[in-house]
Amino acid sequence: MSNDFGAATFAEIAASNQAAKRQRAEREAIQATREAFFNRVKVAPDGPPAWPVVTPLPECELVPVQVFDMVLLPEALRPWAADIVERMQCPPDFVAVTIMSALGIVIGRRVGVRPKACDDWTEYANVWTCVVGRPSVMKSPAMRAALAPLNRLQAEADKDFDFAMEGYAEAKRLYDMREDAIEKNDRAALKKNPHANLARVEIDEPIAPVQRRYLVNDATVEALMEICGENPQGVGVYRDELVSLLRGLDREGQESARGFYLTGWNGNDPYTVDRIGRGRNLRAEAVCLSLAGSTQPGRIGEYLREVTQDAAANDGLMQRFGLLVWPDVSPDWKDVDTWPDTEKKNAAFAVFERLAAADPLADWDAEPVFNHAGEIEAGMPPFLRLDEAALAMFRDWRAQWEAMLRSGGLHPALESHFAKYRKLVPSLALISHLADGGRGPVGVEAMARALAWGEYLAMHARRAYGTGIVTAMDRARTLAKKLAEGKLPESAFALKQVYRNEWSMLADREQAAEAVVILVEHGYLVEVLEAENSAKGGRPREPRYMVNPEAMK
Repeated sequence: MSNDFGAATFAEIAASNQAAKRQRAEREAIQATREAFFNRVKVAPDGPPAWPVVTPLPECELVPVQVFDMVLLPEALRPWAADIVERMQCPPDFVAVTIMSALGIVIGRRVGVRPKACDDWTEYANVWTCVVGRPSVMKSPAMRAALAPLNRLQAEADKDFDFAMEGYAEAKRLYDMREDAIEKNDRAALKKNPHANLARVEIDEPIAPVQRRYLVNDATVEALMEICGENPQGVGVYRDELVSLLRGLDREGQESARGFYLTGWNGNDPYTVDRIGRGRNLRAEAVCLSLAGSTQPGRIGEYLREVTQDAAANDGLMQRFGLLVWPDVSPDWKDVDTWPDTEKKNAAFAVFERLAAADPLADWDAEPVFNHAGEIEAGMPPFLRLDEAALAMFRDWRAQWEAMLRSGGLHPALESHFAKYRKLVPSLALISHLADGGRGPVGVEAMARALAWGEYLAMHARRAYGTGIVTAMDRARTLAKKLAEGKLPESAFALKQVYRNEWSMLADREQAAEAVVILVEHGYLVEVLEAENSAKGGRPREPRYMVNPEAMK
């Protein structure tokens, strides 16, 4: 009896001891959580709250870029470019890249450059240009001033076209009258003798003149294709707000228009359209487009973020803008009120007029393209090669460049952009060579200038894509903005309450966690650890976070 009583008593005592241990463990866990919370928010258990000081997140810093050196421009154009920059008080980059783009439009597809000694790889002078700058920093006026020679050439071409159309209209009127007279004679002869043998008189129908187009501002893709069909030497497209054009090409249903622009960058590919209602086999023998425009930092940054995040939808359209510049704007400004320097302007315009009137074979000593039968290939532009020194320089550069592209150290979007320098560098060398009055093979001076352009442009590309490549700090800035807007509860919340909103840059758990870690470090958020009773074998709950009231201001 006593033994049974004693055994029961000992069991009860053991159970009581176990319960006491569990209670102590729970109290210790609660105290640890409480102390951890107080340590994080710097609150004394018996005092008023004292949240940590919020350390502001660093501002988004732009990658440094080179200051533009006028020596990169063809010699005859430097004084004119400097005059525009001085009068407008704008970064020289705006003017310089637009000048190079305008030169590429004038040269177009009339001559190519072959960067290898024994290969038919050919590039043309068309280049794509994107100028980035804040509003009111003279982007558009600077670009319009640099495009002025093209507008003069277009005005002259329009006059020639109007004059030719007058002659054509008269020739066509006479042709129609002769055709009508022949038809009347035939009718009269057949009326007398239905079996009369009519002697058909052949007369040549006059050919309608084709309007030379240098620059197009606003055209549908269908109209632009017809213009390209009439101008196989190439056409320039200028858009003041470039991102609007790009977003238009992003829309559903614009796949063919987007494909047309992609083809136009190559400069040598034909394009055929078959449409019910418009006809079949509408063909441009070659589409050569030079695209130029400007945009603002915020718009291009947002667009590049979308491009870099959606790798599947990135077809390289944005990466084709080789002349992409985002220069620093000097805080210094002075009032310059002088007339444009006529002598410098006329000297520059003369370069464009010379290039527009040049015959590639006679004036540039270009080599024709022969077919398999040894005859000159119809419709194929002649070409220039590199001289020995320029070829060696290009080979050295390309060996280093290709090694960088294959290193795996570049973001895919930037890697795609830099891959297009295989076309950009030879094209810029060709432009510099011809603008400086060169004949025959492209020389070492033009190649050295083109490589210097490549080095300068690479820094600007890194700056632009740097704003588009999302970092953990970018995510933290986005979440901090949501805190300030009161988008999250003031009470403790879990990480899933961030990413379930599917906010931009915070759409999944990993992205949200990156942002939260940084905001905890900077005092915007405070982590609250909650542990379940360890004796029950449960895992600690997911950390929760509270918003520092200072972050709401």
